[in-house]
Amino acid sequence: MKKLSFLVLFLSLSRLGVAQSTDKDLIKEIYDAALQNGKSYAMLHDLCTKVGHRLSGSPGAAAAVEWGRHTMDDYGFDSVWLQPVMVPHWVRGQQEVGRVINSKKIGSKDLTILSLGGSIGTGPSGITANVIEVKSFDELKQHGQKNVQGKIVFFNRPMDATKINTFAAYGGAVEQRANGASEAAKLGAVAVIVRSMGLNNESYAHTGGVRYAPMVKQIPAVAISTQHADLLSKVLKDDRDLQFYLETHCESLEDAPSFNVIGEVKGSEYKDEIIVVSGHLDSWDVGQGAHDDGAGCVQAIEVLRLFKMMGYKPKRTIRAVLYMNEENGLRGGQKYAEVAKLKKENHLVAIESDRGGFTPRGFTMTGTESFKSKIRSWKPLLEPYDLWDFSQEGGGADIGPLGPLGTALIGFLPDSQRYFSYHHTQEDTIDKVDKRELELGSASMAALVFLIDRYGLK
Repeated sequence: MKKLSFLVLFLSLSRLGVAQSTDKDLIKEIYDAALQNGKSYAMLHDLCTKVGHRLSGSPGAAAAVEWGRHTMDDYGFDSVWLQPVMVPHWVRGQQEVGRVINSKKIGSKDLTILSLGGSIGTGPSGITANVIEVKSFDELKQHGQKNVQGKIVFFNRPMDATKINTFAAYGGAVEQRANGASEAAKLGAVAVIVRSMGLNNESYAHTGGVRYAPMVKQIPAVAISTQHADLLSKVLKDDRDLQFYLETHCESLEDAPSFNVIGEVKGSEYKDEIIVVSGHLDSWDVGQGAHDDGAGCVQAIEVLRLFKMMGYKPKRTIRAVLYMNEENGLRGGQKYAEVAKLKKENHLVAIESDRGGFTPRGFTMTGTESFKSKIRSWKPLLEPYDLWDFSQEGGGADIGPLGPLGTALIGFLPDSQRYFSYHHTQEDTIDKVDKRELELGSASMAALVFLIDRYGLK
């Protein structure tokens, strides 16, 4: 009896060893294919140079939709389709002027600004007003309406450079960009200038979205480069009566029709269980949207392409989704979840890449503890590829609406140190993307999808 039990145990362990060996072999094959014959960088170069920036509602966004559809069609995915969605249509306008007027120290000087997405414009007459500098909403409120009325509020709280996780630093400062205009308007301010969300001393500005609170007067909102934020702060210390001229011509037009772009490879056994890999197709109207989020889009497509090239037949349906309108509305992600709920689709897990095309470090996760434990159980298979961080909560903005439907959420986690040098700026261009790092990211996502597809999440 003891011999029989030992034999059963031996055979069980042997089968486990074979399975683990096969997993290792297939994961290595995925990485080898991506690093030797990957198409992520070629796709991204095409998107960035032939389409360029692609703000929701713009001609560039429409061209990007066609690029996504034709790219997935050309790779022979089982199905490729467009999912209609109405999106905001904000336009920047041509002229943006931010000028210090007759300073005691520097005279009149133009500073580098960018209107925040969704902001109203000043119109051709511009706005001339005194400037009051604050670093928090509490400090703003302490000044009171008497000291803020009729002035331009300058929010100058920098991202915390001591935080190793730069996304945590971003989270600690971004509220002034998102909500600063409404908080200042409540006290009678006529406009806001917000320090760019960047960690370095930069000559260029970072745009990004502004959120106007309901029933609060809308006022113009611009970002200023970190270099010129420091200059403006220094000048204000010497001249508290300093005046600033601001002129912008941005406006919001009627919502425009657009699309999410979706491609899938059908599962062979559990075709009704869907694994989503995704990025967002839109970008701000400066730079080329290379890291944010062209990288995520091509990585999502590449996961499916790698499996087809390798001849891997997934058990579950794997779907690449390129969402429209993450930057200034999240309409694409909301529409996708709405349709999924209406069709009663079973989304097992959704993975989003929206942190740039840098060196992979791991994955963030939102879901049940059993789901997280399952993913972490594969860490020994992924650590040889430098994927070690599975500790953080998170998923992604566009896949977030799938969470309430019971979908497990995963965010691709690359190294974060350079991301906010390019985020929402003219510098987010294809030459800032390293081909090897980008292809490693695609392989990492494909490796995780392979494990989920093979073993499920239970």
